[in-house]
Amino acid sequence: MVSPSNPSDRLWSIILAGGEGTRLSSLVHRWLGRPKPKQYCAFVGTRSMFQHTLDRAARLTPPERMVTVVAHSHRQEAFAQLEGRPGSTILFQPTNRDTAAGVFLPLTYIRARAPQATVVLYPSDHFVYPEERFLEAVRRAVRIAELRPDRLVMLGVAPDRLELDYGWVQPGQLIAGPPGKPVQAVRSFLEKPEIAQADAALRAGALWNTLVFAANVDLLWTLGWQCVPDMMPRFERLCRAVGGPDEGRVLKAIYQGMPVKNFSFDLLQRVPEKLAVVELTDALWSDWGKPERIAETLRRIDRRPAFPLTCLDRPFVPFPMTAAEGGLPMTV
Repeated sequence: MVSPSNPSDRLWSIILAGGEGTRLSSLVHRWLGRPKPKQYCAFVGTRSMFQHTLDRAARLTPPERMVTVVAHSHRQEAFAQLEGRPGSTILFQPTNRDTAAGVFLPLTYIRARAPQATVVLYPSDHFVYPEERFLEAVRRAVRIAELRPDRLVMLGVAPDRLELDYGWVQPGQLIAGPPGKPVQAVRSFLEKPEIAQADAALRAGALWNTLVFAANVDLLWTLGWQCVPDMMPRFERLCRAVGGPDEGRVLKAIYQGMPVKNFSFDLLQRVPEKLAVVELTDALWSDWGKPERIAETLRRIDRRPAFPLTCLDRPFVPFPMTAAEGGLPMTV
């Protein structure tokens, strides 16, 4: 078993940073006077969400086992924020074809180099606090993924409201772990439900999907062929080209006509029997995809945003976090 303080030397990290952040574009434009993808913005403190994500991943894997996906049009922003973080692999996605391509592109490079690896995937637009509790949950997911290579192990969060933009994970029977920190099978997975479906999931004790997960490379590749078979020949072709003189040309070629597939909707939702879930507890998690989520999170930790409050569509009313919520000083 992998020690919690010593993750496997077969562990790799994938950082997804290729999105455009359209739902935050108006806030960012009012703030900066120009477009800037949300993941490269420092909404609080001095580090961007992208930099926070890189630093989290570096706690578990060395740079040579980190693969980051960046949009080709974001090269300048990404390179500026990668300064001082040498040694990792940066992949410039020719075009955004949704999250399935975003996952299988870096997975192809890892498979070409370490086909027996376990990978952890981190979206780069999430806020988590405190980070150590988050990483403890990631380590648990990694341990189970290595013990059970037939399972993709997700991090779930207990919901506090109806949310139609997230995936909902219905936990099933116990797979492993102590009663207080169980790892459970997944009974069902529902991506971006209708309001009645979300209400039913909330009442049934379902968790939000964070899209942070640990899984064996071979399992992910097999699930790709099962769920998105029209994409996989392209990535098989790229896998054979990695490290060779035609790698760049093949990468561009496979994105011509690449199917648009969503990893949660087109893959996770179809294979609940291959999933497991670890609940993230005693930590605050938020997908910062909307201005109101940023404002809500910063109110809870009693921090003012780095941008002028006038940039928000709604008034920002700070309030201190209660002791029950873990009102502790925060380093950003």
